[in-house]
Amino acid sequence: MKKTLFAGVAASALFAMSAHADGHLVFGTDDARFSWDSYNAWAEGAPDLSGQTITISGPWLSPEDDYFRNVLAYFMDATGAEVTYAGSDSFEQQIVIDTEAGSPPNIAVFPQPGLAAVMAAKGQLAPLNGGMDAWVRDNYAAGQSWVDLGTYADENGADQMYGFFYNVNVKSLVWYSPENFEDAGYEIPESMEELKALTEQIVAEGETPWCIGLGSGAATGWPATDWVEDMMLRTQPPEVYDAWTTNEMAFDDPRVIAAIEEFGWFIGDDAKVSGGAGAVASTDFRDSPKGLFSAPPQCYMHRQASFVPAFFPEDVEFGVDADFFYFPSYADKDLGNPVLGGGTLMAVTDQTEGTDAIMEFFKLPLAHEVMMAQTGFLTPHNGVNLDAYLDDTMRGLGEVLLGATTFRFDGSDLMPGGVGAGTFWTGMVDFAGGKDAGTVAREIQASWDALK
Repeated sequence: MKKTLFAGVAASALFAMSAHADGHLVFGTDDARFSWDSYNAWAEGAPDLSGQTITISGPWLSPEDDYFRNVLAYFMDATGAEVTYAGSDSFEQQIVIDTEAGSPPNIAVFPQPGLAAVMAAKGQLAPLNGGMDAWVRDNYAAGQSWVDLGTYADENGADQMYGFFYNVNVKSLVWYSPENFEDAGYEIPESMEELKALTEQIVAEGETPWCIGLGSGAATGWPATDWVEDMMLRTQPPEVYDAWTTNEMAFDDPRVIAAIEEFGWFIGDDAKVSGGAGAVASTDFRDSPKGLFSAPPQCYMHRQASFVPAFFPEDVEFGVDADFFYFPSYADKDLGNPVLGGGTLMAVTDQTEGTDAIMEFFKLPLAHEVMMAQTGFLTPHNGVNLDAYLDDTMRGLGEVLLGATTFRFDGSDLMPGGVGAGTFWTGMVDFAGGKDAGTVAREIQASWDALK
């Protein structure tokens, strides 16, 4: 569940269309959802790449690979180039093998920054040309965050921008039932202070505010790491979060302990969580949101990423039975609206005239809108037409992303596997079981020290 996905919402009808059938593009210029003017202006000056082939590899498999090919068709139509995409469920292993063998694709689509940074340091990626850093800073919501996430040290230790983010998922969400909120007279909280006040109000009225489950088989504990990461972003500046994920700042730093304790405020009281505090660690995360939809409701809120509707009951109707709001920031901390999530990034592994041209193409709103209209694709591009989103749910998620002032990747995915997918998970289970935050943090730091 920690992998970057196309975050498809269960209620969304996914459909496959061929951009090449009968020579037609998947969406015509009569469709007002798309930004044709900027595409046409770019196409008029696009280079003639007839006879050239651009190869792209990445993690997207069916049906997303066909949706992506539908996007590429617009580039091919404008330039005459042939673009091929090959998806693999072992992409991260395959790209290393291909690059070491001297046969990389022209462009690689990485599921997260870690491997891209490693390859950049080996001189295996080409820096992005044409002032891409300035463009992203100006045209992506929380633009500096995306520049930072795509900037790595080269083989000489100099920072350069290598990664262009395309397709993002959002984790900073609270799911709820609008019908239940309306019946109870509850309002959507707009700050963390209001969220805590609502939690206490629900308890005072004899109801249970939260459904929370950490169970996930061998990966039990990971949902708690997302909570702590969100709390880090809401209690500390982003540079502190960054220092934490690299262990430049120790895991048992008081600021980290305080974030864990903020999570504990929600799970440490039997009255605040369905089944009581003792059930949090043993409740499967896939089952935990179902309490939102029981009659009477077993809870009123559930914090989870954009993929969680896949585990809702089949008869749930979005907008009536289920909806979401942004997991809010603290009004008194002046840290803006941070968003936690993930996403895929494009990097050039074999630079050609064609790679330069296609990276320019991916700046266009149309290159995002065509994906938005087909599947659960989210973009921080602030020039897209939100009407192009597949449905209201995806549009709402897109609005959360566009409202971000800071975006950061899932911190546990950026840590060494033995910590981020090991002792951080198990430590959160221990914390949910009653061990104090300071002890848990010290034990996780000790495990990190042992890996050095």
